[in-house]
Amino acid sequence: MNDAPACIVCHSVLFADEAGRYACHACERRIGDNLAALRGPGGLYARLCLRIHPGSRGAGPAVSGSRGSSMPPNEQVLNLTANGGLVSILETWVEDWASYGLAAVGTGGRLQYRVDRAVATLRLNLAQAVTRHPALDEFADEIGRARRQCEALIDGGKGPTLFRVQCGCGSIIKATLETEGETCRGCRTEYGRREILDLPHAERSAA
Repeated sequence: MNDAPACIVCHSVLFADEAGRYACHACERRIGDNLAALRGPGGLYARLCLRIHPGSRGAGPAVSGSRGSSMPPNEQVLNLTANGGLVSILETWVEDWASYGLAAVGTGGRLQYRVDRAVATLRLNLAQAVTRHPALDEFADEIGRARRQCEALIDGGKGPTLFRVQCGCGSIIKATLETEGETCRGCRTEYGRREILDLPHAERSAA
């Protein structure tokens, strides 16, 4: 039973129609949704650019390691929107996928255009990547993290809403709707995304 093929993203056992895939259909859809949320004039990247204060100046090269929470929110916005931020995350994955024959690398253009082109390329080839790219879990994690970071900065630094569910052992597990999976601290049971959402919600008074 433990040797049954599982999705490398959410770790749920794959259904019969998902045989030969690295990721389940649900995770494929979520990855596609996360990518789509970043592109376009109304997308997260464009909206994030509007968060830059008019008087701000992003002097010097942007630092791509923009995940740190110690820097001011506006500096995080600058790092994500400048060359070396979100656009580089996306284009690095395009280059990686190209090495598997899954994408064509584009060059040049304004940052918004480059973001949109990279997203379009990755979405177009996602259906093939779920059967051919062994690091799809890393890709899903980085794209999901990028979306959450953009949303948090746009919303004024608010993080994803937490909810609490109860494990079969009685312990409480904290998760968000974007979770890829959680491990119970009480009994060390690992839950994929599907299992987490199926667990009963815990009462607020529960420990």
